[in-house]
Amino acid sequence: MMPATAHPGRGLRSRRPLALAVLDMSGTTVDEGGLQDEAFSTAILQEGIDPGGARHDAMVGYFREARGTPRHEIFRSIFTEDPVTAHRANGCFESTYDTLLAERGVRPVEGAVEAVAALREAGMKIVLTTGFARHTQNMILESLGWMGVSDLSLCPSDAGRGVPYPDMILTALLALDLEDVRTVMAVGDTTGDIRAGQRAGAGLTVGVLTGYHEEEALRGAGASAVVPSIRDVPALVTG
Repeated sequence: MMPATAHPGRGLRSRRPLALAVLDMSGTTVDEGGLQDEAFSTAILQEGIDPGGARHDAMVGYFREARGTPRHEIFRSIFTEDPVTAHRANGCFESTYDTLLAERGVRPVEGAVEAVAALREAGMKIVLTTGFARHTQNMILESLGWMGVSDLSLCPSDAGRGVPYPDMILTALLALDLEDVRTVMAVGDTTGDIRAGQRAGAGLTVGVLTGYHEEEALRGAGASAVVPSIRDVPALVTG
């Protein structure tokens, strides 16, 4: 893989001082160790989708490509013919994930704690976002001891829609009484995270390579910069 660099022709710094960092959780600040993939496989197996088949492989591929999208929307997309099945599979995914999380826990992406501290030192507020349901997000935060790390944590139900829509970013802006979306930096590991930042009008959209989408995809989605990890993000703010 080529080293991550700034997007040609794009400035790394917003023209206005950055005041808010909206940070994705899974794959960006949180290393889940494959819990999502395991929970997804369990959920579709319950619905009779056996491993190794073409339909199974297509579903797994879609799940990985759509990473960051609210999970219930992913199940609605793969079981379009049967909303009841989609709802049941999503419920199985959530309960399985919660069980795995309770058993194994998760850990911060290397350098995430230090990066958040550096962004705070730079005068920025911090918001953590996810595509999970609220109870799962809270379980992850509790597992990490992060309940007080951010100024705000948001999931799709808090804002209306998840990524790639801009709702969570705009909700964060309003909730923290900030005046200008151009003072927002959106950071994530998926194209959905980047598109959400672009659609919100964020001053800086940053892709990281610790998750599921590679540099080319993140740039194609409109990332202002792509860096190896969250630990490289504060340098974009402080220079």
